[in-house]
Amino acid sequence: MQFGMPTLIELKSTESCAAVCRELGLAFVELNMNLPEYQAENLDVARLREIANKYGIYYTIHLDENLNPCDFNNKVAAAYTQTVLQTIEVAKQLSVPVLNMHLHPGVWFTLPDKKVFLFDEYEQEYIRKLTDFRDACAAAVGDADIKICVENCGDYGDKPYLRKGLALLLESPAFALTFDVGHNAAADYVDEPTIMEHIENLYHIHIHDANGRNNHLKLGDGDVDIAKYLDLAKEHECRAVLEVKTVDGLQHSVEWLKERGCL
Repeated sequence: MQFGMPTLIELKSTESCAAVCRELGLAFVELNMNLPEYQAENLDVARLREIANKYGIYYTIHLDENLNPCDFNNKVAAAYTQTVLQTIEVAKQLSVPVLNMHLHPGVWFTLPDKKVFLFDEYEQEYIRKLTDFRDACAAAVGDADIKICVENCGDYGDKPYLRKGLALLLESPAFALTFDVGHNAAADYVDEPTIMEHIENLYHIHIHDANGRNNHLKLGDGDVDIAKYLDLAKEHECRAVLEVKTVDGLQHSVEWLKERGCL
């Protein structure tokens, strides 16, 4: 089982992330496209390959969390889809095995007694656009060894349209699951039934501890049964991102894994 690290805000370059990755004995860095230097048009394939070769690591990619190919504005939706297609081409050149994405919940109206999510209210439009996105991505991936992995964010319990959207994406072999165990725990484990329903599609995992709604804690600093989820990841031959957000947190979490013979 291979472990990796996220892009850290305190490290100001890809090379500094790669150096920490190697120092900690990790295998990969998950580049985060929320940051300006990792926008699709700024990804320097030659430089990224040089860094990967120098430090003996590889990359996965976390797509922008604002990614919303189902936006009701067709130009906005098309721009998000085109960004993913552009990233798929970069992934092919760098042998990136995983693109990680969130399912955007969309906009909601707050009524006196409830929230109305517009993707739920206009589900037919939502499903149509998500189908177009899925098919465009699948065509771009082709026979490349790339999975677009959909990450849970604590939303599956009360948003049936997201569960339908996930099932729709998973109809394509280009898509798979990321199980974020910290998000699941911080949302009182509401995502887990949906993950288990599609467990044959599990491909990637984000590991961090949580305590109540406190998230992205060092391993051992919360109350998540980390060992249980590591066993699940091993069973399904996943790679795991140690998704804590500081160098100190990574160092602590790596030591936690080593003490238990996991790394």
